[in-house]
Amino acid sequence: MPRTLQRNIPINKGNYSLDTPEREAAFEARRGAGWEKRYFRYRKNWATYPKRQFVSSYPLLLDLELSSVCNLRCPMCYTITPEFKKRVNVRLMEFPLFKQIICEIGGKVAAIRLSLRGEPTLHPRFIDCVAYAKAKGVGEVSFLTNASTLNLENFKKMADAGADWITVSIDGVGKTYESIRRPLKFLDTLKKIKAIHRFKVRHKLLRPVVKVQSVWPAIKKNPEKFYNTFAPYSDLVAFNPLIDYLGNDSEIVWEKDFVCPQHYQRLVIGADGLAMMCSNDEENSVVVGDANIQTIYDIWHGKRLSEIRRQHKKLEGFKAFPVCRKCYLPRQTEDTEIATVNSRSFVVKNYVNRRQNIGE
Repeated sequence: MPRTLQRNIPINKGNYSLDTPEREAAFEARRGAGWEKRYFRYRKNWATYPKRQFVSSYPLLLDLELSSVCNLRCPMCYTITPEFKKRVNVRLMEFPLFKQIICEIGGKVAAIRLSLRGEPTLHPRFIDCVAYAKAKGVGEVSFLTNASTLNLENFKKMADAGADWITVSIDGVGKTYESIRRPLKFLDTLKKIKAIHRFKVRHKLLRPVVKVQSVWPAIKKNPEKFYNTFAPYSDLVAFNPLIDYLGNDSEIVWEKDFVCPQHYQRLVIGADGLAMMCSNDEENSVVVGDANIQTIYDIWHGKRLSEIRRQHKKLEGFKAFPVCRKCYLPRQTEDTEIATVNSRSFVVKNYVNRRQNIGE
């Protein structure tokens, strides 16, 4: 008789707060302000659906990649590798396709994220995309940005359009930042964040909430300095342990009885309209549908994604997919590093056998 498995289904693995419990609670409250019941249900289901392995009518979150184009040259990023450039059709999403998708999912999908591999604000109709999604009933519109275009004028347009959540990738301070986020300048980015904060305070804006995050090795020598630099001007400060973006690791240690949560939470549509297996399949290695010719509903409930869910339910079933064997979600973490910020100590959950060096 087969043993009953205690499945390991991680929720929100890989991104960790540097902040206080009070600021974390305030961040969540701002995200949910004005749609509290729906937001609470969305966040509750984000955790319970994967644990129950329940497939809802529509995904809870839809990743819509407006741009697979980036304007930076960060040394740890996969988008600069020859393999990525060979395999991915770097482009912008067509606006009619975006509208088609939003018309279907408006009021049915709680949240959309307008970024994946590139810089979304490079899309010439970025503001139109935000406004269209909000007009069609999407509860939360978020995106990740490198801040290259995040001046005050553009922020005002984003806020007016209804953007709810902006995550700004700021890896370190001073020269460390400039060595990673090439060719951006640290003081220019800091001035943008400060100007946005002043504007939000002056106009009493709860949203867009602004989260600042860094990769861990860029701040590990002095996380307190990073936190104290940005906490006064943002809603939350966070970090990510460096994952194997460049595919260099070979001695990987896996979690036991891992099942991926993403197939019950979110669906990813690339800038070309192709649906990826998950948000960590940067090279489109497993395509599960095509939004140019299929509905989001049909892709979400389609044969390919259903097969992937069944495979993941098997013991170590994720290993059938090369992209999953390279992913950080099934990797074991270790609690061997302790850091301190303003007398608050926290554990840094690094991945076993993962070098925390930029560009490695």
